[in-house]
Amino acid sequence: MPVSAGLLTDIDGYFAALTRYRGGDPTAIVEAFAAATFRAVANGRLLVDDLHTIRQDWQERVHARRDAAAWRVAELLLRHPVVNAALVAAEIGIAPQNAYRSLRPLVDAGVLVEFTDRKRNQLWRAPEVLDALDRFAARAGRRSRSSA
Repeated sequence: MPVSAGLLTDIDGYFAALTRYRGGDPTAIVEAFAAATFRAVANGRLLVDDLHTIRQDWQERVHARRDAAAWRVAELLLRHPVVNAALVAAEIGIAPQNAYRSLRPLVDAGVLVEFTDRKRNQLWRAPEVLDALDRFAARAGRRSRSSA
């Protein structure tokens, strides 16, 4: 987990510690980095918990054989919440024409949503994973583009 994920939660405190460091007091910046590290780790743990909960929910919603490629795609979605057929085929080691078949159970269960509205070069997103990542970023104090 990047320390910045913890530093962003208290930007004013970080700048104050940096100012004290520049003035010859290293204690403040060491304490700021230590506190930021603990906040980042705690936030990362919450993200992992969220992803585990999401994956468990999929286990109940997706109807596919235990050995179906759809389950490998489900694991991929935790790392890559936006996919296309070529990525799926390459990542899980199947023929590109079979990627669509492995996506179908996930689409049917609402795990994946196609958002390009095209016949070719389609893209799918896993909204629950993207929402978990957004919550993680919000807890980390991510600034919006308008305020950055």
